[in-house]
Amino acid sequence: MIIDVHTHPIFYKDICEDPEQLKFRKEQFGIYKQSPYSIESVKIEMDYMNVDKSVLLPEDLTTQSGGCIVTNEEIAKLVSLEPDRFIGFASVDPYRKDAADVLDYAFKELGLKGLKLHPSKQRFYPYDKLLKPIYEKCLEYDKPIMFHAGMTWQPDAPAKYSHPLHFEEVAMAYPGLRMCLAHFGWPWIHETVMLLLKYPNVYTDTSLLHMDNAKDFYEQVFTRNMGPLWIERNLKYQVMFGTNSPRFRAKRLLPALKGLNFRPSTLENILSGNAMRFIGGSEQRW
Repeated sequence: MIIDVHTHPIFYKDICEDPEQLKFRKEQFGIYKQSPYSIESVKIEMDYMNVDKSVLLPEDLTTQSGGCIVTNEEIAKLVSLEPDRFIGFASVDPYRKDAADVLDYAFKELGLKGLKLHPSKQRFYPYDKLLKPIYEKCLEYDKPIMFHAGMTWQPDAPAKYSHPLHFEEVAMAYPGLRMCLAHFGWPWIHETVMLLLKYPNVYTDTSLLHMDNAKDFYEQVFTRNMGPLWIERNLKYQVMFGTNSPRFRAKRLLPALKGLNFRPSTLENILSGNAMRFIGGSEQRW
């Protein structure tokens, strides 16, 4: 099984009826030339790369930008159309006064399986006390958090908010909170590795391709910036496969990942086992 834990469904035709909303998404996400495509096309691409499930991520920018890059309700709609292929996460703007209520509704009524937060785009530091009710709500429902970490291509999103070291206090204060620092926190690879070593509740994903081609970039990050056996020996239960689609695609990242020649058991963990534990916890309830 292959699970892509990092997909942005901003161009899925079933939620692109409003031209103004689509324009907002393109501007906020920083992709301008793509057009809406059908879920059938999405499934064909997934099938071509043998991707069984994709985690769909929204983004609530209510107070910063006046809207959402895909709403929680739209995520729930997409999941209802393909419940065997899509896993829906929620998002909430931490500055919303009704943030806890938004999460209650997303988890209880919409049935979403986790939370996506983007410190750089939403302009907050992860350790800010503003986030305490949100973290507690995730613990109440046993839901994981997918954090953007490191560099972002989205406009108006300073990287300073997403430095991996800003997440350490959260990992310490909430040891029962499963949290993913997406994109391996690039370019702060060593800081991300340090957090993975220290905190078993911290995960990361492979959704990074910021220069060169996928093969060269993955070899640089995973065999030179990192020791070639670091994942095999130390991190094999905390790294998940993710693409950051539509910015990067499985057809580029999967061959590069498989080309690193991990042991079959390690690759299985990266491609699905770790995601199952991250999303579902010990009982894998999803």
